[in-house]
Amino acid sequence: MTEINRRDFIRFATVAGASLGFPQLALAANPKVVVVGGGVGGCTAAKYLRKLNPQVDVTLIETKKVYQSCFMSNEVLSGDRTLDSITFDYEGLKRHGVKVVIDRVDAIEPDKKQVVTQGGETFAYDACIVSPGVDFKWDAIEGYDEKVAEVVPHAWFAGPQTTTLRNQILAMPEGGKVIIVAPPNPYKCPPGPYERAAQIAMYCKHHKPKAKILILDPKDKFSKQGLFTQGWSKLYGFGTENSMIEWVGAAGGGTVEELDPSTMTLQAEIEEFQGDVINIIPPQKAGKVAFASDLTDGDWCPVNKLTFESSKHKNVYVLGDASSAAKMPKSAYAANSQAKVAAAAIVSRFNGIEPPDPTFVNTCYSILGEEHGISVAAVYTLDKSSNTILPVKGAGGLSPMDASDQQRKREVSYAHSWFANLIDDMMM
Repeated sequence: MTEINRRDFIRFATVAGASLGFPQLALAANPKVVVVGGGVGGCTAAKYLRKLNPQVDVTLIETKKVYQSCFMSNEVLSGDRTLDSITFDYEGLKRHGVKVVIDRVDAIEPDKKQVVTQGGETFAYDACIVSPGVDFKWDAIEGYDEKVAEVVPHAWFAGPQTTTLRNQILAMPEGGKVIIVAPPNPYKCPPGPYERAAQIAMYCKHHKPKAKILILDPKDKFSKQGLFTQGWSKLYGFGTENSMIEWVGAAGGGTVEELDPSTMTLQAEIEEFQGDVINIIPPQKAGKVAFASDLTDGDWCPVNKLTFESSKHKNVYVLGDASSAAKMPKSAYAANSQAKVAAAAIVSRFNGIEPPDPTFVNTCYSILGEEHGISVAAVYTLDKSSNTILPVKGAGGLSPMDASDQQRKREVSYAHSWFANLIDDMMM
């Protein structure tokens, strides 16, 4: 399944490279590209712009000095991984000739073709790539805001809140309850809340075997649901009286309306729930800079999916979680794939030729236990007439429901290799 994806993507990259005709580039001056955001999308785009055409002057602007990976951060909660193991600097990008600026972007000014930072610097561009990730809708749950989130963490951005949530789980008494509040669609990393429940259960199974993990969900279905519930059943007794994991969907009253942090109580549609540890993952929208720069329509940023150029402003390209790229999920691998398409389109534009037809890929692994992994993979193509990204029939798919224990164990190994390869591809 994943091998098909790799072949398709390599084929696309090869065709794109050939069509761009890099050895024949003869630009009058070095075009400037400013990349806003040092996550998967931004880093991949910056690196591949330099690989596709070393004449391009690339500057990446990011607020944090290091990148901490959200994908695989759930393993920090189980204790299988440290925060340091998912923390990376930007030295690899610098070796590719990318200029890295640590500052906060206040706004992109398309009319002036410049980016303005909080530090007072102005960066002119011929093309600007914006990969701002997501922000939260803080008014969605009464009683929950940014300040409360320091105590009742979302931990949806890897970093200090990951450590906070991990420490709260460690301090929880035996027989305690962890409540995870999942967000409504669409949101960053669709399988994330459900893998998180499994990773917490994996820790509790060994250290707090009477603990319970409750997922309150405003949806009635979720990514890889059959595989998750099968794994939860095998590993944690899901569906039995002694299940360590319980899931309550929308039909069962899983939509949370209010939090009382003083009593660690959640009010849902039908009943009240109290937990020893509460992890609220709020509803999401595009990152702040996208709104400040008039790149949004509703919660997300509309784009021409042939190039990922903004539908609202020329020469600005929005990719990753902030973009409207359905039917692609908001995932790290999707952002990596989109970044390569955008980089190829920008270099094509600088060279005065049409962009190559894109192929997109997504692969996502979830680890439910020490030797139990599952995955989903898909290859996507663009329907130009409707500006819609559609999955290619028969390419990719889910882990088989009848996989052997050995296959599930191999998926864990594949997941760790996938993580290392993706980090290497985006910034090393």
